[in-house]
Amino acid sequence: MIKSAILGSAQTRQRLRFVAQCAAATVVLAVLTCYGFVSQSNLLTIALLYLLVVVATASLFGFKQATYTSIVAVLLLDYYFEPPLFSFAVESPSMFVALVTFELTALVIGRLQGREMRVAREAASQREGMEQLYELSRSSLLLDLRQPPGPQLAVLIHRIFALRAVALFDTNLGRQDRMGDWNTDEENLAKDCFLRDDSHDDSSTQTWQRVLRAGPGPVGALVLRGKLSPLVVDALASLAAIAIDRYQWFEKEERAETAKKSEQLRGAVMDALAHEFKTPLTAVQTASSGLLELGGLTEPQCNLVTLIDGEAVRLNKLCTRLLKAAKLEAQQVGLDTAEVNVLELVSAVLAGHSAEPERNKVEVAVEDPSLTVRADRGLLEMILTQYIDNAKKYSTAGTPIEVAARASHSEVLISVHNFGPTIRIEDRDRIFERFYRSPVLKDSVPGTGIGLSVVRKAAEAHRGHVWVISDDQSGTTFSLSLPMDARRTL
Repeated sequence: MIKSAILGSAQTRQRLRFVAQCAAATVVLAVLTCYGFVSQSNLLTIALLYLLVVVATASLFGFKQATYTSIVAVLLLDYYFEPPLFSFAVESPSMFVALVTFELTALVIGRLQGREMRVAREAASQREGMEQLYELSRSSLLLDLRQPPGPQLAVLIHRIFALRAVALFDTNLGRQDRMGDWNTDEENLAKDCFLRDDSHDDSSTQTWQRVLRAGPGPVGALVLRGKLSPLVVDALASLAAIAIDRYQWFEKEERAETAKKSEQLRGAVMDALAHEFKTPLTAVQTASSGLLELGGLTEPQCNLVTLIDGEAVRLNKLCTRLLKAAKLEAQQVGLDTAEVNVLELVSAVLAGHSAEPERNKVEVAVEDPSLTVRADRGLLEMILTQYIDNAKKYSTAGTPIEVAARASHSEVLISVHNFGPTIRIEDRDRIFERFYRSPVLKDSVPGTGIGLSVVRKAAEAHRGHVWVISDDQSGTTFSLSLPMDARRTL
């Protein structure tokens, strides 16, 4: 209904404009006719004057108006200047040919002049459109990327192109911004265009709909109402899509920078605390060990002192990991590389763990007992210790834990496998981030989220990689790959 009303209004205005233009040409012909009749001008003179009016009408208004003017001019020539006067009869065949020739000449000249003027108007319109696009491109570079781009773009497009209405939908923010005169049932026009994923033009109402695309998919939609060429509309849509895409990338960079600063602050605080905790923890551990050595304690007292000693040792190891992680992130750890026998390393790590045969049996599968890797033994031992600690914490009671190692081309692959809760796909990379713990397991198993982040940093220091594979049938496997000559490149 709205479209029909707009279309009817546009057609009415067009008809009124046509009538007014034809009336103006008729008035000019009437004035020339009066002048020629009063001054008794000859047929040739008045015909040339009429021809000038036809050419002027074609230049100013168009071919249809010029055609109407030429017909009126021929009728006036025949009625007022060709004997018998005041009659449309043509007695002389030569005069009939002359009138027909005049009409054809007027039509051809009007047609050529109208085409020339149309081309000139199109060129001027395109030049104006390019200037407007250039202004929009410059203005879009000055957008405040900390504010939503939709309102800013809508204002710019509406002002620069002098449009009746502008609507822009941003799918990232889920918002639609409008400028100009829109009807109440058109408030979601841009959003509907995006949902249909269909660009559409309606030249009768001068409404242009474009889906905005940047990169792999659409980022929004733009609807314009006003006098524009399709080429300008396409270029305008591309500029709007680029502006929205710039905002999205800026937003991602801002979030990443904020997260980075937050992580740096949190890491700095934890590192400072680790330094501060080291001295009192050492004193607590020394005192508890001394009490155990002195003896003379009752059984409850001995149990309490043993508990204090064990927890002090655990906290001391945690502080050591925090400090090691800080040095690895700052690239302050110099690798003390040497040839490390993998089987001997695995045996040494297992010997340092408390035996829990009733819970999990640890199986070792090293293909070649002489397998070696050039690495920092301390960091490699820390990686393996963390993997085994995790396997013991998260494995199901009574299921085996397998530590395996083998050579693969120029790499050494070390893995620790256990059966227990499955690690979600979205968590398999994030669990190697500092302080991150899976929301599914963080409340059921104690931990800090530090160990695996240190593992990743230590592996990267050796130019190695860490990853995890987990499913219900096969269990969970944490893996480490190291080049056989793992010298760090600084």
